Amino acid sequence: MQNKRIVFIGVGGQGNLLITRLLGEAALAKGIPALVSEIHGMAQRGGIVESAVVMGNVSSPIVAEGEADILIGFEPMETLRAIGKVRKDGLVLTNTAPLPPFTVSIGQGTYPDLEIVQNLLKSKVKRLFTLNAKGLADRAGSLQSLNMVLLGALIGLDQLDIGPDDMKETISLNTKKSFLEANLKAFDLGFEEVNHEVQSAGPEPVS
Repeated sequence: MQNKRIVFIGVGGQGNLLITRLLGEAALAKGIPALVSEIHGMAQRGGIVESAVVMGNVSSPIVAEGEADILIGFEPMETLRAIGKVRKDGLVLTNTAPLPPFTVSIGQGTYPDLEIVQNLLKSKVKRLFTLNAKGLADRAGSLQSLNMVLLGALIGLDQLDIGPDDMKETISLNTKKSFLEANLKAFDLGFEEVNHEVQSAGPEPVS
């Protein structure tokens, strides 16, 4: 397969480190070389958490500015902050449900207009995919499964040599039984939401 660099950006507690590890394990199970990196930051305090999976013939897990093929954003404003990580011809997949920072919650700041954020994202990359991952996680029966929604959506982009069944097998092997049903349902909802859009759009135009 071609080398793929996927960056995940989120806020502490949203679970992006977990799905980063799961994606790396699924790749290795398929015989795809994969390296994982994690930048925890202030994860326990709601700070920014960045992680990455690099697949293929690569020697470093570090993804430089403008090098990511895919950026997965758990929070719209943080997706915009990290937009410099992705190539101009890359893909961005972002959750549209905001998680306002503490300063906004106590009235010392204002969260940007979501339409403006989305338009800025569209202007920066070749293809932008959006979904309300929080709403889909709620439908799955657990708001904690938001990360699984985004993992399913990533596989639904059809950009990796990892299919939905491969990924769900890895999830099943690494999830407590009490969370498994909600996680798999969340994964399916995310996959279906994005894959339907991908299939409806047809193949990407040749540049």
